[in-house]
Amino acid sequence: MEEERILLVEDEPKIALSLKKGLEEKGFCVELAYDGKMGKQMFFANTYNLVILDINLPLINGYELCKIIRDKNEQLPILMLTALNATEDKVLGFNSGADDYLVKPFEFIELQVRIKALLKRSAFHELPISKILRAGELEMNLITKEVKRENKNILLTAKEFQLLEYFMINQNKVLSRADIAYNVWEIDFDTKTNMIDVYVNYLRNKVDKQFSGKMIHTMVGRGYVLKET
Repeated sequence: MEEERILLVEDEPKIALSLKKGLEEKGFCVELAYDGKMGKQMFFANTYNLVILDINLPLINGYELCKIIRDKNEQLPILMLTALNATEDKVLGFNSGADDYLVKPFEFIELQVRIKALLKRSAFHELPISKILRAGELEMNLITKEVKRENKNILLTAKEFQLLEYFMINQNKVLSRADIAYNVWEIDFDTKTNMIDVYVNYLRNKVDKQFSGKMIHTMVGRGYVLKET
């Protein structure tokens, strides 16, 4: 079986070399970049199965590099590693196109689990060309990443798309915040953060606000549900 290749962009050499050594012992092929510009050059020159980004990088920061990578490749899993742990930092990371966000310091086993989950989900999304989800007049194409309601295009960020996909796969089913956190962000739900509610509101503004009839409903004390109008 071919090794899965990881691009690790981390400007602290000790951390970078330690992670590279640990991941290679687990069977991954890891290539290092020590600043955002170098990371960008390596991304465009090579093929990777996953990218791990620090945020506070020289030359091009992690947020900007994440956007560059996501614009070029919508499917490639991106994991951010950073000491920035405020909710607004996490939201900015996900809005930049990251699939997951791990705060330093962390246990290596947690990094390993998250990498495996991202790679597994990436493989799962290699879907047939005609894979389309529908809920009433709302339609999303999992291949082209196009979303339409009443034949009008809706532009979503990568994380908004994943959230809507989870809603549509589970339409008419009440989804708790813990369900959403685990299945969309692959993290345990933190009751101290309103990140889930923030993203549901982002989605509502795009999927519901400009159209007749709400599709995303709040179930007080239970969570959210998407259903046809």
